[in-house]
Amino acid sequence: MGRNTGLPADFARFKVTAEAEAAGPGADGWPADEGCAFLHVDMDAFFAAVELRTRPELVHRPVVIAGAGPRSVVLSANYPARKFGVRSAMPVGAAKRLCPHAVYLPPTRGLYSEVSAGVMAIFAELTPLVEPLSLDEAFLDVSGALKRLGTTPAGIGAIIRRRVAREHGITCSVGVAGAKFVAKLASGMAKPDGMIVVPVADTLAFLHPLPVSALWGVGKRTEEQLRRLGLATIADVANVPPARLRRAVGNAVGDHLYALAHGHDNRVVEPDSAEKSLGAEVTFDVDEFDRGKLARELLRLSERTAASLRGRGLRGRTVSIKVRYADFKTVTRARTLVTATDVAHAIHATAVSLLTELGQGGAVRLIGVRVEGLEDADAAEQLTFETGAPRWRDAEVAADVARSKFGSAAVRPASLLSSHEE
Repeated sequence: MGRNTGLPADFARFKVTAEAEAAGPGADGWPADEGCAFLHVDMDAFFAAVELRTRPELVHRPVVIAGAGPRSVVLSANYPARKFGVRSAMPVGAAKRLCPHAVYLPPTRGLYSEVSAGVMAIFAELTPLVEPLSLDEAFLDVSGALKRLGTTPAGIGAIIRRRVAREHGITCSVGVAGAKFVAKLASGMAKPDGMIVVPVADTLAFLHPLPVSALWGVGKRTEEQLRRLGLATIADVANVPPARLRRAVGNAVGDHLYALAHGHDNRVVEPDSAEKSLGAEVTFDVDEFDRGKLARELLRLSERTAASLRGRGLRGRTVSIKVRYADFKTVTRARTLVTATDVAHAIHATAVSLLTELGQGGAVRLIGVRVEGLEDADAAEQLTFETGAPRWRDAEVAADVARSKFGSAAVRPASLLSSHEE
């Protein structure tokens, strides 16, 4: 989800007015968008907006989408709720202290993926170069679509905004620029329900007044290091000697930030970006001490992960676990297998072995399983003398078929029959 950095008064010239957007390319006030091949499209308060389509009486009230458990976090908050400081990923308890009078709605399973698929389909109709970042945002390269559609980059942005509103009943914000990271900054500043175009010739005028935290890759620690050098704005980073910047944050990061501060971003839209890992994790409502229950939870997570791998036609060579204890200390452990796998039995056995090696580390708040080193399932497989794995896989594939026909609870390991369902 894009970060709303706000729109200072002197940035108003980059915002496309409602009148200009309605009039279309060539109209008075239409932006100079030649060479602006990149669009970043971000849905506005996505989960909340999707829920409010059927609850119009709540549109002007603070609304928060979150689970009911004591350790649930905010999935989405509409803009009236955000005025009270409620943000995504915030613990629900903190949100309720900030905004106790908000309406708290549970998430609707499957609904957001369905709407996201529809939105992404709109993008794909306009250009094949779509790089989804999450359910509710994506980069688009529209350079090859302009002639076919007979419009400009901002014109495609306007088409997207109209269609998303008309076909899905939600709004989105669009950034249009000549570089990916500038387009993403622009969409965040356009929120909610707006469009900002950064003409290529004005890229530095747009970037340089912004704080260093707006640069892609600058987290809290890097921001502190930059500010210790007296670098508060992107203009400051652009004007500092590169050698000084490298000494402060390292060669790679220093060169990266120096390039961005001059508006240089060579990244392209990658529509077929390969997944590097797949996994699942769970946060317990109550800290869990029982290692037997943790092992059963690892089985459930291994089942989910293996099914995701098989569904995507992938296998993975490295199994890792993540364990977060009650004091928020988080540890990870990983093991690389002899052969890549998409079998829950193998993933679970490795995960339990890794958990056992950790020993009794105290009460567990969160546990997760991840498979990395992914490859195509059709890739050549190293032969082994192991004879059990193929039978396990056959059983799991049969279970996949049964679940697809009769639901996720149709076939489960016996040890999970009494475990909770999400």
